[in-house]
Amino acid sequence: MEIGECKSRKSFWRGIVEEYREFLPVSNETPVVTLNEGNTPLIRAVNINKRGIDLELYFKFEGANPTGSFKDRGMTLALSKAIESGSKAVICASTGNTSASAAAYAARAGIKSVVLIPQGKIALGKLSQALVHGAHVIQIEGNFDDALNIVKELIERYPITLVNSINPFRLEGQKTASFEICDQLGFSPKYHALPVGNAGNITAYWKGYREYHRRGKAQKSSLPVMLGFQASGAAPIVKGHPIERPETIATAIRIGNPASWKGATDARDESGGRIEAVTDEEILKAYNLVASTEGIFCEPASAASLAGVMKLHKEGYFKSGDSVVCTLTGHGLKDPDIVFRVSKEPIKVKAEIGEVEKIIERII
Repeated sequence: MEIGECKSRKSFWRGIVEEYREFLPVSNETPVVTLNEGNTPLIRAVNINKRGIDLELYFKFEGANPTGSFKDRGMTLALSKAIESGSKAVICASTGNTSASAAAYAARAGIKSVVLIPQGKIALGKLSQALVHGAHVIQIEGNFDDALNIVKELIERYPITLVNSINPFRLEGQKTASFEICDQLGFSPKYHALPVGNAGNITAYWKGYREYHRRGKAQKSSLPVMLGFQASGAAPIVKGHPIERPETIATAIRIGNPASWKGATDARDESGGRIEAVTDEEILKAYNLVASTEGIFCEPASAASLAGVMKLHKEGYFKSGDSVVCTLTGHGLKDPDIVFRVSKEPIKVKAEIGEVEKIIERII
């Protein structure tokens, strides 16, 4: 055996298109554009339960995807189908994560990407990703909904592929997260909680759960109850009408008129679930809690799922021991500035061991 050669050759994860090909609209002629997305960890809570939340609680940490968010699941399929159709460029409107993912996968595919973002309304970490991957970034004096309206008009005038979640291939890719959860647990959870912004993710998860159950892939379990949570300042589905100027600290869900509105309400109604609003204060509390007790650093919008579960738990919605999965949609490094709103500042002392010891003695 050569030096460095493995004794056994185990197959490695090939990305969601190859792993779940039988469930996706691809053929042998589809050129798969992948960064080996998917296969993200499902992490069981071990410390939050000690704080009175008596649930079998899991976190599907989508921040472990290549560009740090769940968007990669849909983007691998969207770009693969764009290349298959002969497209030479893609475009999207974005509050950050979509632009980062679109730019990365376009770079991988060797084509151009254009992203429209709301000026001053995108986290620096996400903007940095779009720029470093070579996207042509256009900032507009408006919000996400304005940007989306513009790109929808542009694709009617130019030969460019739209890769927002209204692209049906995006949702096809995103549904694979529900497949993974069933595979990882061996069953589907009783409840599944997600942040809701443009509402594509809750729509996709529900689609995925139904397909897996129809194929008998999630034995001895029923379909989960879907729970969606919007930020109170950007809660059009909860309020029943579009929000002209949505505002929330959770930039990824700062959307006033979701493209997948109907899909989200269908998921809620068909599963017997709920779509509720949580405040920025509740989001930041959950954001800090999951990081400081479970060691999982997610972006603020991600924590809306846990914030909602905590809110419903206080209301007595769940039964003790219920299995609940919270999707954490993106990594905390996407929006690092928020950390300083919820964390203590570093303690400054002189470079002397005695000074450091005084601090250590207080800590331990």
